Amino acid sequence: MSRLPLDGIRVVEISHMVMGPTCGMILGDLGAEVIKIEPTRGDGTRRLLGAGAGFFRTFNRNKQCVAVDLDTLQGREAVLALIDTADVFIENFKPGRMLKLGFDYATLRRRNPRLIYASHKGFLSGPYDNRLALDEVVQMMAGLAYMTGPVGRPLRAGSSVNDIMGGMFGAIGVLAALNERNSTGLGREVQSALYENCVLLAAQHMQQYVVTGQAAAPMPNRISAWAIYDVFTFAGGEQMFVAATGEGQWHALCQLLGQTALLDDPTLATNNDRVLQRPRLLAHLAEVFANLDARQLAVELEANGIPFAPIRRPEELFDDPHLTQSGGLADLLLEDGSCTPMPLLPLSLDGQRLQPRRPIPRIGEHTYKVMRELGYSDEHIAELCAAGVLKTDEQAQGVH
Repeated sequence: MSRLPLDGIRVVEISHMVMGPTCGMILGDLGAEVIKIEPTRGDGTRRLLGAGAGFFRTFNRNKQCVAVDLDTLQGREAVLALIDTADVFIENFKPGRMLKLGFDYATLRRRNPRLIYASHKGFLSGPYDNRLALDEVVQMMAGLAYMTGPVGRPLRAGSSVNDIMGGMFGAIGVLAALNERNSTGLGREVQSALYENCVLLAAQHMQQYVVTGQAAAPMPNRISAWAIYDVFTFAGGEQMFVAATGEGQWHALCQLLGQTALLDDPTLATNNDRVLQRPRLLAHLAEVFANLDARQLAVELEANGIPFAPIRRPEELFDDPHLTQSGGLADLLLEDGSCTPMPLLPLSLDGQRLQPRRPIPRIGEHTYKVMRELGYSDEHIAELCAAGVLKTDEQAQGVH
């Protein structure tokens, strides 16, 4: 793709973990020049283990890295000079941190009225806005954990859904503000928050209560809207989700399974009838499926337009034929020189996917380049590095 939608837009990002970096990644994938400000020791997310081990490489492609000690006056002055050249500023630190650094919206707006300021927080303005939040915190508060686990056992979703979506909504706000700036010439403050994001995810269950007068049951105990909408175990113990959400799918499934007698049962005539008979119907189909090969049946389900899904683990997606053949995965060069297949943004422009254009940056990899562009002399950069205010990639690698 010769030109990307955000070519010519400069983004300065001071963020860590997932939400802010997701916003920066989306803008970078769309063509913006994203300059990530990290501490001289590097973003702490680089060193996470366990469930956080994949955070940094997943959400920090298509970015440059400038390593600065923001607790020094000279470091803050350098970053302010950089922000003066920016179109967008991204941050996701706890309330008050940006004000303490002098990077709050009011201060930056006076310096750069065209700046769009994207702030990612736990909560939007209100009684909770000074609380610290995590994805797990808001999933518990907003009903998502209640809906995910069985009764009495709230369970967070198995991904950082609110952090990722919060970054996405931050990017949507930035795009809207960039469009508005074309006519007004002025920037705007954009705020995105974990809690309000999670409330949006729970909105359908809130409205279910309004419509039915009954509280939504957690997913493991829900009353399904469709009779056939469940995970079944097949021969050899393999599991697969199978659904029949319309009359055509119901008829096709019965024909495929050789269960035409079910079509003659008056108690199963409509979907609502089948929902009322769901325990009996699922028990019967479970016996049928237990004797079938899941992979062979999957071919026939696809041919007959019946929804199905094998139960996969994340590591199996590296070999998914749709992702590998459609270009949904692209090789991403990492900071240590190795490569990994990485899922791309789930969109295409004129049929083309948005590719990694930059490898994951090393700590301070672009410090020298960016400081030179701001007018800092080699001698001044060397002095700031010697004082620990800046760090260049050469220092990070121990090269002198």
